[in-house]
Amino acid sequence: SDDMAKTDSLIESIVRKVEKTGQELSSYSGKKSELTVGGVPANRYIQQFAWDYAKYPNRRPLKELVSLISGGASAIDEEIKQLSTSFADKMAALAEAKRSKGGNLMVVDLNDVLTADVMRNIQVHDTDYLKTLFIAVAKGGEAEFTSNIEKIGSSLVGYGGPDWSSNPKDLGAAVKYGSLVDRHQKRGSPVVPGSITLVKEDAESTLFAITILKSQYEPGYYEGDEFIPGTKVDFEDEFVKACRDKRYIVRQFEYDPNQASNSAMALEQLQVEVDGMRSGLTRWCKTHYGEAFVAWMHIKVIRVFVESVLRYGLPVDFTAVLYKAIKNKEGELTDALDKALGNPSDEKEEDLDGEEYHDFVLLKFDP
Repeated sequence: SDDMAKTDSLIESIVRKVEKTGQELSSYSGKKSELTVGGVPANRYIQQFAWDYAKYPNRRPLKELVSLISGGASAIDEEIKQLSTSFADKMAALAEAKRSKGGNLMVVDLNDVLTADVMRNIQVHDTDYLKTLFIAVAKGGEAEFTSNIEKIGSSLVGYGGPDWSSNPKDLGAAVKYGSLVDRHQKRGSPVVPGSITLVKEDAESTLFAITILKSQYEPGYYEGDEFIPGTKVDFEDEFVKACRDKRYIVRQFEYDPNQASNSAMALEQLQVEVDGMRSGLTRWCKTHYGEAFVAWMHIKVIRVFVESVLRYGLPVDFTAVLYKAIKNKEGELTDALDKALGNPSDEKEEDLDGEEYHDFVLLKFDP
């Protein structure tokens, strides 16, 4: 009896899951799609219920029947989990694509908004030592950005070198070079002076392009007779971090003139895939809701049988009746059944589980 109650509850949860999914899909399209059981509403199916001998042969042992019914319902549950996950992933991909395409310059895919006409006037560097960065600034912060950008990361780059200013005649002479020069005695920002360019703006942000010194070579030196090779020091990551501290967003961007059209096609393809999956999942729900509901009602019938045999014993001699209670009148119906079928001298009792006890088997459910 306890196992039957658990199976009943499990299959009902599967029915509700399919039903909820179908309703959510209908809300997406705006078209109400009624889920039916064998082509008729669930309430009418219950009223016209007849055991499906072809699907669930009644000559099988009861345990096998329950296993057959619950196995079919579990397969439906597993399938809807997989389909719902796939659909949710595709919906998330579509939402992300729309967000990237429709956001401001701080989040939008720059290849979708920086057309060939815009980029024609922008000189882009990407060498071992120079790189052009695109920085998005919130509206209202442009003046501060343009006045301070060449000071950001002012301790990153070493600009020291041989001092020929005091003795111009030695200009270029090998007085001090390589490791003998303290390049870091003078430091500054990696931003190339005068490289700032306004690229594009929208209602929420402005996009600038600047060129920075990407890296610097630290010369090698001798330790005795052994030469220690020089190293290259990169500044980009530290500069990006310094910009982030100022709430300036450095956009990672490589210009691709074909991506705008490719992105539009990809977004359109995603929309087509989502619509196709939604239609397919809607049809699946319409088909499998009926299957799950039929399984649920057959489990209900078996449960009534089992509960009645446990209550009244063998040989089997009982009648099963279906009552449809008016909303908020369920208690009145139960009281009427107690008076009609129970012992008038008995008062309402509760069993060990705290549930109401009646002189008849009573299973309540809401289809």
